[in-house]
Amino acid sequence: MEMKERIKSEFEKRFGTDGTLYASSGRINLIGEHTDYNGGFVFPGAIDKCIMAEIKANGTERVRVFSIDIDEYVEFGLEESDAPTQQWARYIFGVCREIIKRGGTVKGFDAVFAGNVPLGAGLSSSAALESVFAFALNDMFNDNRIDKFELARIGQSTEHNYCGVKCGIMDQFASIFGKEGHLMRLDCRSMEFEYFPFKPEGYKLVLVDSVVKHELVGSPYNRRRESCERVAAKLGIETLRDATMEDLERIKGEISEEDYMRARFVIGEKQRVLDVCDALVKGDYETVGARMYETHNGLSKDYEVSCEELDYLNDIAKECGVTGSRIMGGGFGGCTINLVKDALYDKFVKTASEKFEAKYGHAPKIYDVVISDGAHKCK
Repeated sequence: MEMKERIKSEFEKRFGTDGTLYASSGRINLIGEHTDYNGGFVFPGAIDKCIMAEIKANGTERVRVFSIDIDEYVEFGLEESDAPTQQWARYIFGVCREIIKRGGTVKGFDAVFAGNVPLGAGLSSSAALESVFAFALNDMFNDNRIDKFELARIGQSTEHNYCGVKCGIMDQFASIFGKEGHLMRLDCRSMEFEYFPFKPEGYKLVLVDSVVKHELVGSPYNRRRESCERVAAKLGIETLRDATMEDLERIKGEISEEDYMRARFVIGEKQRVLDVCDALVKGDYETVGARMYETHNGLSKDYEVSCEELDYLNDIAKECGVTGSRIMGGGFGGCTINLVKDALYDKFVKTASEKFEAKYGHAPKIYDVVISDGAHKCK
């Protein structure tokens, strides 16, 4: 309630009226890393950390926005030439422009927003910001005529065209489509998706944020993508989505060791996502956890996107008897995501915090997350 009250108070103070409250969530991805650009599956869910905004049409062609967290006010018009210089405001401006480019309506509005999605932890605070404004402007000015997938694409296009990030669609998809108590398997080729129940009674989902980010020379993501594309081309297929381990073994002698390792991870990860879906239907969280450890091992050894700190956190999880643990996100820093039995929770958090601080000189940040609804109008 505290965030909502702060937003309402600030909006009243600045604009002398009240508006409508909207919210959209950050996200986790339980399993399915580096599969999106290989035409595979991802398995995200929205979480109980969100960006919330109070918004009201103001009868002009100007947008007036205040960010509580950054303590900054920005005003801009709705033409392409009106783009603000502040990075955070470009997310909102980009959403407005992408709706207009698609033939939708956006008029001037006033907004105040704040959030509790941890920044820099790989929980997609930017997608939550795009999604809350896309959802709200669709509701306010377009009678909700823009379908939800298009709202996700509007957020993705904002990243591409206004923020310089060539992201996939998973983050915005999760922020828009999130459903309490459910994860979503998204087919990144067909864009079909399915909800799967995720109500792990007796377990908690815990993120352990290493608070490190390694800047690597060159473009490690692009190099890995190129490896996957070379193997797919060698096999005569469009993406590794259509490859099997047998196919890969057949051409092992014709490709580099590095390309072989990258492809081995991606093909294995495709199957792990499907295994986790089957396990969740049966309520089999032990299998879910086993596949999470396998994913971490593959990301660390075959895809080489982990780092010493994250491998150390994964080892601590194993030692503590945690059901499942893996690096979450693109890699080279950030969080591990852990599926922890309630009875082990206190011991794991204490052990991970103490051991990590003793080794690296700073404590990790701990975030408990609950799978929640995506973009919505607040009651």
